[in-house]
Amino acid sequence: MDLSYMNANYAGIRARIDAARARVGNPEVLLVAAVKYTDAPHIDYLTQTLGVRDLGENRVQQLLDHWETVNRAGVRFHFIGTLQSNKVKYIIDKVVMIHSVDSLSLAKEIDRQAAKRGLTMDVLCEVNSGREAAKSGVLPEDAPAFCQALAAFPNLRLRGFMTMAPRCDSPDLYRKFFSETFRLGLDIWQKTLHNIGTPVFSMGMSESFEPAIEEGATVVRVGRSLFLEQSTEKGERT
Repeated sequence: MDLSYMNANYAGIRARIDAARARVGNPEVLLVAAVKYTDAPHIDYLTQTLGVRDLGENRVQQLLDHWETVNRAGVRFHFIGTLQSNKVKYIIDKVVMIHSVDSLSLAKEIDRQAAKRGLTMDVLCEVNSGREAAKSGVLPEDAPAFCQALAAFPNLRLRGFMTMAPRCDSPDLYRKFFSETFRLGLDIWQKTLHNIGTPVFSMGMSESFEPAIEEGATVVRVGRSLFLEQSTEKGERT
């Protein structure tokens, strides 16, 4: 199987990330490869040949499948999708960060499962920046109190914020959602975390990662455009 076409996909995305960083002086942006549309050979090429180390999983069962089938040398798994409390036990010892924490019941279960394994789990508060009823995430006005509660769990480490903006017709239209999440996150970090460490902002996907970086993203989640031979498909959501 010739997967060399992925070289150009990755190089193009990396160049666009670096250009967006340079425009705003953002020193570092982590690329998390969203892998729900691909398989083990493509993942292995991405991680072992191209050197991408961070994989984003949307589904628990797919994470478990990949855990058994991909070359995990040097690889870090992130959970970036909606997570049910009863599935936490299956992934708690396999991921380095859970990006999508949006309820105290989920946080409580992550804390409980982490304690059972002697772990401290890095988590992000998911903010529903577009206030979309069909999407997960806490509403912006509820985020300060929610983060205060998250910070009290002994086996969780609140590292920052994640958002998935509504679908927009142009990159610039995404800016409102990313900038609001960034400003909200900085305010919460100052008041709740007392500026301890630097907050993570997981914002932006294939169609929106450039404006996300320009509005403060430190993590971007890019999916099928890494793996498809035709990488310019419109409507990409991860």
